[in-house]
Amino acid sequence: MTRTNLEVVPGRTPRRFCGRKDEEYIADFCLVSRRHLGDFEYRIFKYHFLLGADWRLCTRKLKIDRGTYFHAVYRIQQQLGRVFRELEPYGLYPLSEYFGPSVKKVAPIEPPPPKVCPIRAPLLKTPLYQLHNAA
Repeated sequence: MTRTNLEVVPGRTPRRFCGRKDEEYIADFCLVSRRHLGDFEYRIFKYHFLLGADWRLCTRKLKIDRGTYFHAVYRIQQQLGRVFRELEPYGLYPLSEYFGPSVKKVAPIEPPPPKVCPIRAPLLKTPLYQLHNAA
């Protein structure tokens, strides 16, 4: 079951449109992965990440040893992590930016600090030592 979201594009005249963000993300994820991985790496990616097979099944299906498999998985994670982060015009990571609103956040303007007036003792016409002696 798919979920349709109503989105608003900000601007002078805000526009509304329907979109399927989940499906769009899955399509972007798969297409970008296919575009940036070689044939061997994509086969590992497909079995491990998309189909969810464990390492035993993957090594048996791909006819490779365990060390080669894990080195390839780490290389794929590093390579795709960088690609997903640096993808233009919108990165696939972090997810909050992909699924969140496209409005840029502006830092709030902080008010200037209040002016501090030093507290002074009231001015006395008679010096303190005369008041002390008078009592």
